[in-house]
Amino acid sequence: MFARVTLFELDTVRLSLKEALTRFEAQVMPALRAQPGYEGVYALTTPEGKGLLLSLWQTEQAAEAGVESGYYDEQMAKFFMLLRTPPGRDHYEVIFSEVPAAAPV
Repeated sequence: MFARVTLFELDTVRLSLKEALTRFEAQVMPALRAQPGYEGVYALTTPEGKGLLLSLWQTEQAAEAGVESGYYDEQMAKFFMLLRTPPGRDHYEVIFSEVPAAAPV
């Protein structure tokens, strides 16, 4: 499994974190789910608007294909004017993973 990591800083004066998440779910997630090799995503934020998107991919090629095809830039363009600084991006191989089971209710 491979991961693409995007670091960003949202301008929370222009758009709240809640509004950004709503926009992300409506405008980015459908296209992301349609990408070959997509296996999941985590979105992490601070109250100040710093964030990290971690998308998971079956192969290194799948993780890089979205960047090479222009898909990644198209999705980032939807938020570009709402960011304080240009986003950073890198690719990693996932060498260990553990997701705890949900606690019983």
